[in-house]
Amino acid sequence: MQFQSRRPARILSRADAWISTLDHGLKTLAGVAPMARPTPAASAPDEPLDESQRRLSASLMRVNHVGEVCAQALYRAQALRTRDEALREHLEHAAQEEIDHLAWCAGRLRALGDRPSLLNPLWYGGAFAIGTVAGLVSDEVSLGFVIETERQVEAHLASHLERLPEGDRSSRAIVAQMKEEEARHADEARERGGIDLPAPVRGLMRLAAKVMTRTAHHV
Repeated sequence: MQFQSRRPARILSRADAWISTLDHGLKTLAGVAPMARPTPAASAPDEPLDESQRRLSASLMRVNHVGEVCAQALYRAQALRTRDEALREHLEHAAQEEIDHLAWCAGRLRALGDRPSLLNPLWYGGAFAIGTVAGLVSDEVSLGFVIETERQVEAHLASHLERLPEGDRSSRAIVAQMKEEEARHADEARERGGIDLPAPVRGLMRLAAKVMTRTAHHV
């Protein structure tokens, strides 16, 4: 009797986790995921942007938005697979911060009169698959993917700070805050036991990121 009383609760818990993950995924792709923190404020008002500057800012913020879509998928898949409750809570907390990033980028895209990538479902599905595979291998490998992903994102954001128009202070404030938090996510993953991935895996991740960013820049 004792065994039978515990089994339904476990099944319900797993079902709830899958439903919650599906809900977060749909909200991410629909652009309705709520942010918990306000958008970082620029130190001064934006300067007027000409059309070429506006297009550049929009393209870079679209790429950043894609990165946050992928982060949501990666973290949610990893949280779903780990058996370590403390790690699951950590991943879900990091995912919440990434939801803020997602909302900030989406809001900035609207302000710039542009749209997110049309291929977001593809990016989300690919990142979710990677997170699932990594989580099935081990928590150390899963966290290793977090480290490498966040380091690559941090580098992309640094390059975007160099490319964004100086007068687009709103976008620059968002990117600077995101860069700081992505670096912290990588450090936290390292502290929790994340390992360095093999060089071929890191190379494949960089190649995939290059394809994604170049495509998202336009589509």
